[in-house]
Amino acid sequence: MLEPIKKDATTRMHKCVEVLRHDLTKVRTGRASSALIDHLKVNYYGNDTPLTQVANVVVTDARTLTITPWEKNMIGPVEKAILASDLGLTPNTAGTSIRINLPALTEERRRELGKHVAHEGENAKVAVRNVRRDAMHQVKELLKEKKITEDESARVETEIQKLTDKAIKDVDEVVKAKEQELLAI
Repeated sequence: MLEPIKKDATTRMHKCVEVLRHDLTKVRTGRASSALIDHLKVNYYGNDTPLTQVANVVVTDARTLTITPWEKNMIGPVEKAILASDLGLTPNTAGTSIRINLPALTEERRRELGKHVAHEGENAKVAVRNVRRDAMHQVKELLKEKKITEDESARVETEIQKLTDKAIKDVDEVVKAKEQELLAI
């Protein structure tokens, strides 16, 4: 009766950390990464299609991405999608491929991105705490219905708190690693 509650809380807390990791791959650091533009959608014959399904994205060097659409007529829509994104990138078309040169980050921009990363970390911590609150509420409901004893309730609440502490520590580690990656020149 209590194991499913703990298992569900563990799974959901782990997902919170994984979502944070995934979201932080979109934050630009000093080097090029295809994850930077993976979330872009391109108008492909009237449908919004992920960029990775209409083109090949390659990291040419530390500061350059090369996008090669599989169809020549997709160069325009891919350029439009890059320009319309909030990434602030300028595509350069060279025949059948598009090059994106990533300029070096300024110190000010690195600090801004560091604040953004910290903010995302706080949001992940809030999500983890919400999972804890839901699990604790389920335990209290079982106690109120007299399906578990006070001792079982206290034991499970302690275990859930330990799970929460571990998940928050994981979030802190992910945020710290991304901040160090941002500050590396």
